Amino acid sequence: MPKKSILLIHTGGTISMAEDQSGAVVPGESNPVVEQSAQISDYADLIVEAPFTLPSPHITPDHMLQIKQLIEKYYLESGIDGVVVTHGTDTLEETAYFLDLTVRLSIPMVLTGAMRSSNEIGSDGLYNLISSVRVACSDEAYGKGVLVVLNDEIHTAVNVTKTHASNVSTFQSPQYGPIGIVTKGGVMFHHTPKSDVKYTLTEADKKVAILKAYAGMDSKLFSSLHDLGFDGVVIEALGQGNLPPDTIKGIKHLISKKIPVVLVSRCFNGIAQDVYGYDGGGRQLKELGVIFSNGLNGQKARLKLMIGLAQSNDHAFISRMFK
Repeated sequence: MPKKSILLIHTGGTISMAEDQSGAVVPGESNPVVEQSAQISDYADLIVEAPFTLPSPHITPDHMLQIKQLIEKYYLESGIDGVVVTHGTDTLEETAYFLDLTVRLSIPMVLTGAMRSSNEIGSDGLYNLISSVRVACSDEAYGKGVLVVLNDEIHTAVNVTKTHASNVSTFQSPQYGPIGIVTKGGVMFHHTPKSDVKYTLTEADKKVAILKAYAGMDSKLFSSLHDLGFDGVVIEALGQGNLPPDTIKGIKHLISKKIPVVLVSRCFNGIAQDVYGYDGGGRQLKELGVIFSNGLNGQKARLKLMIGLAQSNDHAFISRMFK
């Protein structure tokens, strides 16, 4: 059986770095994982691209859009069978979800990274890369959306999140778990994710802020967002979707200016709901026009709102996106 054609996109991150003599993890003159690509040739025919080499805190939605366009270009011109993107772990879940919302392809698309740099003891970069190429070559990975593969686990872009600052098993899917595993014997899926709507995006120019609720929060930050030119805001609310009462004035101000306000829970598990009827409670917020997101974390809700605002600023449209 002929090997599959896999587009391998290197973007930087710890997987591309090395530890220097002082113990700092830094980018080198060359990307170690690019040099290791030859070791993966037994698994697939690789087309290797490195559009940029950046630590993941430097990644912006414009870079995500660049990755999207590169994938689409190669699919149309070369008929690739799958895609693997190496990426820094800090914002990996955001790029994965961005691609999941905007790339209208059924071929396997996998993001991976590393928690230990190339010359550290127990470096996990090459292993994760090989696992990801194996998943991208799997027929079962077709139609499952964008996947994240690290530490022998396969997660969906919509559910996965980084849960530990340094542990190699940092990527988890709270409440849901992985949808498959990578073993020496093969790639095995035990769940099929629900497909999400795809959106058209040619520019990533909408400004969406994230604010985290805290005890004693007032309206000052909310009131300033309009003056700063923000198009939308995501609030990581308390509990099931509640805010301190002094924020209500600012919420009303934003909604009066047609700036959508999306609410998620700041809790690690669970979703925001309009349960509580007191001042600042979810019931009041829903009645004011706040949009409740069904289970996304703050950083992913921000991307979805940004992409939604590129389609329309109609409140009903945005609200339907988050149901």
